[in-house]
Amino acid sequence: MTADPTLDEAIAAVEEQFGIVFNRARVVWAESAKQVHPELQPAGYKLLASIVRIGPTNAHVLAEHLDMDKSAVSRQVRQLEDLALVESRADERDGRARVLVATPLAQQRVAEVRSANQARLRGALEHRGVAELRSLADVLRVIAEG
Repeated sequence: MTADPTLDEAIAAVEEQFGIVFNRARVVWAESAKQVHPELQPAGYKLLASIVRIGPTNAHVLAEHLDMDKSAVSRQVRQLEDLALVESRADERDGRARVLVATPLAQQRVAEVRSANQARLRGALEHRGVAELRSLADVLRVIAEG
């Protein structure tokens, strides 16, 4: 394959923008965590938001889903339980297993934070066309599947 300097420049520009987006995401996660609970860490917010989104689940599924170390998930789950944001319950299908369930307070606070974050994103993207946004979503999916 021959090198294409124009393509290389374009890919470098995409990489640079991803760095900026990732930095902004870290700030948003930290702000979101504080809005849910002043003691909540960003990693705990990501875990909690996942529990709210996917419903009752277990720590193993969360570790896989978020590509996190199981011990880190376990520490965050303990904090979420201590902050009364998550409860551990017996699995209805297998009473020996435990599932993590977001409390009603956590569900409400995460919904409020998500609503504010989505409004911010909408403000940034609403002037773009639907086809362009779908194309962006497709590109991001391809990169994520990488």
